[in-house]
Amino acid sequence: MTTMKRITLGLIGMLFATGLAMAQESKTAVVNTTCGKVSGIMQEGTMAYLGIPYAKVERFMPPQPVKKWKGVRNCDHWGPMTMQQQNRPMTEEQMSENCCVLNVWTTDTKAKKPVMFWLHGGGFDSGTSEWDPGMCLAKKDVVVVSINHRLNILGFLDLSTVSKKYKYSGNVGMLDAVQALEWVRDNIANFGGDPNNVTIFGESGGGGKVGTLMCMPKAKGLFHKAIIMSGTILNVNTKAMTEELGEAVLKELGIDKKHVDKINKVSYKDLYAAGQRAMAASIGTRRPGTPMMWGFGPTPDGEVLLQQPFQPAFASISDDVPLMIGTTFNELQRVRYGQKVTFEQAHKELERTFGDETDAYISAFMEAYPLGTYERLPQDLLSIDWLFRPKTIITADAIGGKRKADTYVYIYTVKEGGAGSKGSAHGAELKYCFDVLHHYANQIPVAEITYNKPWATIMSAVWAHFAHTGNPDAPEIRNSPAFPVLQKLPAWEPYTKENGCVMDFGDVLYGLHYNHDRKLEEIINRHCFKQLDEFNKRQK
Repeated sequence: MTTMKRITLGLIGMLFATGLAMAQESKTAVVNTTCGKVSGIMQEGTMAYLGIPYAKVERFMPPQPVKKWKGVRNCDHWGPMTMQQQNRPMTEEQMSENCCVLNVWTTDTKAKKPVMFWLHGGGFDSGTSEWDPGMCLAKKDVVVVSINHRLNILGFLDLSTVSKKYKYSGNVGMLDAVQALEWVRDNIANFGGDPNNVTIFGESGGGGKVGTLMCMPKAKGLFHKAIIMSGTILNVNTKAMTEELGEAVLKELGIDKKHVDKINKVSYKDLYAAGQRAMAASIGTRRPGTPMMWGFGPTPDGEVLLQQPFQPAFASISDDVPLMIGTTFNELQRVRYGQKVTFEQAHKELERTFGDETDAYISAFMEAYPLGTYERLPQDLLSIDWLFRPKTIITADAIGGKRKADTYVYIYTVKEGGAGSKGSAHGAELKYCFDVLHHYANQIPVAEITYNKPWATIMSAVWAHFAHTGNPDAPEIRNSPAFPVLQKLPAWEPYTKENGCVMDFGDVLYGLHYNHDRKLEEIINRHCFKQLDEFNKRQK
């Protein structure tokens, strides 16, 4: 899903949530935090505390604790998102450099429930927690927390070669996330959450953030389980690259190293523009849709961040963290459903990418998705994901059965829209995991929402069950008479390279597969990651 589309959906969700706040004015229980008391609002039968400050920030510096306040802080509306490129004017309350706020949804402040800590998508460049409200997921016997934090040039401008003061500037955006996890450790018990049972989860850039936290020593012990959803595009930043970019930004702004603090007076608009020019003039600008990212993102400095995730695994400090990781069937690929395409036409188009392995690619697809269990279409050959699934398999192979904790792999294959015209797009599974299909009544036909509601119930329950136990297999769901389609489903096994076990969440293929698409993904990896291969060669 494109950033613009996500922002549009976020604005729709914000309007929806605003309507809820106006319609449901009843107050929640007052809760004590380390900084003061907070109250919230009721949202769909859930207590929601929105826009709680968890850190005070100064440009390019690590986050600091929030000053205590007197009285009860009314947390009844979303806090500001971080500064980012927008196509409309926004107020300070909507978008600000002082963006370190979080949201909590709970049904019982006296309980001791698992905590699900959400990191939104948008790469490391944009986004907001408003996109994915947690009130319905919180009804699955968990406490949900989501955060806003610094992104893009504000979160990841590496000025460490310029001044010791800015030693950590290249990673302050992720240090914000650590600070939020520390807030959870210190405060979530008062909201009915268990600080010793925290699951971090995120999609797209949020999945990349989850993987990054798994490589950060300061985050060790602050979370206990992890879910990475469509997040395996590789961050190839090296320390040398981010240092070069930081110095290039100063050059673009005409600021010498002796007067580096002048950068704090540069407007965000000018700062962001200088950052884009600096990338083009130094390490290069990333093209969206490529299999790797670089630029204003986390920096592997050996201290704050030990290594980049997914290359192919994570730092050993997270070996005891159970992981669930997966992708959607189409992801960011331009889908061709609803268009007239013959197998001959598809073959001709595929030759541009796969050359003399085109027949092997088609054969491997047919083997992975056999006729009789899947409606194979020529459009599938052109529309299946070529970015996330190959690297997810490589990462799963590297860690499955080789760490102290188990790894579980899934794929989401529900095709949406008339005749599946929208496919299983990047981020399409979020409304199922958060169980908020009803929020999309203006985008999805009522009949389709009704048909897919059981899958939303199942997926959100599975995600919550993983938060409870570290195992997504829930016998009470599998054996429920309410879901007869599941009753013959075997237990979801941990992934190993040998078994290639993947759970398929789909209206056609729902069930377990074993190395069903390995040949297909190996072919895709050989032909669609040449840019990454060339980069890796240059680094040797």
